[in-house]
Amino acid sequence: MDQTVKNFKYVDYLWDKQKADSMGDNQVDLFLYRSNILGADLRITNYGGGNTSCKTMEKDPLTNKAVEVMWVKGSGGDIGTLNRSGIAGLYTSRLRDLKKVYGGLQDEDRMVGLFNHCIYDLDSKAPSIDTPLHGLLPFKHIDHLHPDALIAVAAAEDSEKVTKEIWGDTMGWVPWQRPGFDLGLQLENCLKANPGIRGIVLGSHGLFTWGDTSYECYVNSLEVIEMASEYIEKKIKENGGVFGGQKVDSLPADQRKAKAAQLMPLLRGLCSSENRMIGHFSDTEIVMQYINSNDLDRLAPMGTSCPDHFLRTKIQPLVLDLDKNEDLSDSQAVLMKLEPAFEAYRQDYADYYNTCKRANSPAMRDPNPVIIIYPGVGMFSFAKNKQTTRVASEFYINAINVMRGAEAISAYTSLPRQEAFDIEYWLLEEAKLQRLPKEKPLSRKVALITGAGGGIGKAIADKLVEEGANVVLTDIVEDRLMEANATYKRDSSTYAVCDVTNSASIAEAFSKACLEFGGVDIIVHSAGMAISKPLEETTDKDWNMLQDILVKGQFELAKQGVDIMRKQNLGGDFISIASKNGLVSGPNNVAYGTAKAAQQHMTRLLAAELGKDHIRVNTINPDGVIIGSKIWEGDWAEGRAKAYGISVDDLPTHYAKRNLLNEIIYPEDIANGVFACVGILEKTTGNIINVDGGMANAFVR
Repeated sequence: MDQTVKNFKYVDYLWDKQKADSMGDNQVDLFLYRSNILGADLRITNYGGGNTSCKTMEKDPLTNKAVEVMWVKGSGGDIGTLNRSGIAGLYTSRLRDLKKVYGGLQDEDRMVGLFNHCIYDLDSKAPSIDTPLHGLLPFKHIDHLHPDALIAVAAAEDSEKVTKEIWGDTMGWVPWQRPGFDLGLQLENCLKANPGIRGIVLGSHGLFTWGDTSYECYVNSLEVIEMASEYIEKKIKENGGVFGGQKVDSLPADQRKAKAAQLMPLLRGLCSSENRMIGHFSDTEIVMQYINSNDLDRLAPMGTSCPDHFLRTKIQPLVLDLDKNEDLSDSQAVLMKLEPAFEAYRQDYADYYNTCKRANSPAMRDPNPVIIIYPGVGMFSFAKNKQTTRVASEFYINAINVMRGAEAISAYTSLPRQEAFDIEYWLLEEAKLQRLPKEKPLSRKVALITGAGGGIGKAIADKLVEEGANVVLTDIVEDRLMEANATYKRDSSTYAVCDVTNSASIAEAFSKACLEFGGVDIIVHSAGMAISKPLEETTDKDWNMLQDILVKGQFELAKQGVDIMRKQNLGGDFISIASKNGLVSGPNNVAYGTAKAAQQHMTRLLAAELGKDHIRVNTINPDGVIIGSKIWEGDWAEGRAKAYGISVDDLPTHYAKRNLLNEIIYPEDIANGVFACVGILEKTTGNIINVDGGMANAFVR
């Protein structure tokens, strides 16, 4: 088939002929390549959605005979990032032989276990529930996708008629049915009844397309999606708009984000009544078009149609009854308005569960909303981690696109509640959830760290991310922050340029934390500087600079951070990175030592005041962190060397020899101290942990 670049308007053509040619005739590699570029376009399928396959001839290790093997995306995978370890390889003939033992719809769960008897490749990922949908069709390459445009067709009330109108006799159609072996049989029957078709539309679900080669399959998928997209856009133009027109005007973009950041800690606290959640905010054009529309009140309660959507977004969102110009400064007054809406949502979810549950249904899950809509402002999502909540937002945007298209075609239809429940609480889905790895100690928590562009602050950020936290890196030098932030995977971190001597700058950093993650749980004041001078050489500027950065900065961080923590009502941690010098009287150190002592006593005062809020305040006292520490790169090292009558090069050995353990102290050791406070010592507050190798004159007690 000709592989010249194709022109598409509504999907991205990403096939790179040179890259594909480099794979030769390796059909599995080409299938993985096709999967990855399909998954790169969120209009085609979202994270974890859809599945793809190919069939190849392989040598049976037991008979040495050639056998057909189907390679298909395994359970829980994502086609956009799919690789060799994420697929299952099954004997196609054995999979088809399962028709002989299939006992009907009541036998679906047992069939999934039988897929394991069809395994060819012993390194296979667990086969997914959609495996027979690929195996019972004869084609070498198959795509099962959830494109917005196709689900719009599938979710329209006259879906079968529309399918015929768009593609004529070239596409098949099957009504909604829960994924499983029987749906595979329905696809097989549809093909027998309509030989020569290029694909099948699954009612309220998605699309199946195929081809003899990976490239033919890819282009076929794009062409089918393009035709549906063109049809929908034509209908929208004929109708003169979408969603019944605009009901609410959006606030300007900067005001939307400011309002969202202000509201998110309250929403996060309410969404975390059973489990702590991480937040995400979206105010894209399509989001605002939908949430500001006249049809929002009708469409939102209907819920989503595609199983991949509502498994991640819950069956329907919570729409806030707040004016876009609502004054959010009085958090208690706003909370009183929000609480009844959340209570009603939780009760509605419990009613849905109790009405639809079956004798063997798993226990009811967290009844709080995942998607929250604020007309005029934007859309919030809350889930167990940043990736999950971002993906939930993306899936609801897919659902918005589906509603937009289906309404333009005729009218949007959602799945009946019982059908939705049977998927949401499917025992196989529950088993998948139970197989998820145990969450890390700091999962679901957000940490803001000052001085995180390098040195001790960066080491602390590294440790907290390693233990599952989301981190907001702050520093006064953006280049350092960008470099530090680039070391983390997507969804783990963000950064904000922050001058801790400026309260407005601190406010902007906290606003970034709220907007990106929903709030803050851990604050670590690691920003600092050191000046070592005798009394007569210490200037007012030296004194004021140390007081502003170390003491005033800590005060302002605590004041603003505690305000957010109280809005969330989830407790929290405040950690001050002070110094042994706050406890020990050393030479040439009056300004620095005094500031560090002030930091230490402030934490004690804060611990006494904030205990009632379950906000724990502790101090980590480093000493002699020379290697990897920013403050030792300048005059401080020279000042300390001069005070001790040694050279700068001798400082690491000098500091190691003077502690009881004779150990060099590294930034990572300080990070471990922070983690001990926030991840292990859950009933410790007002404490000082010395990380100095043991300095007897710095013992607190």
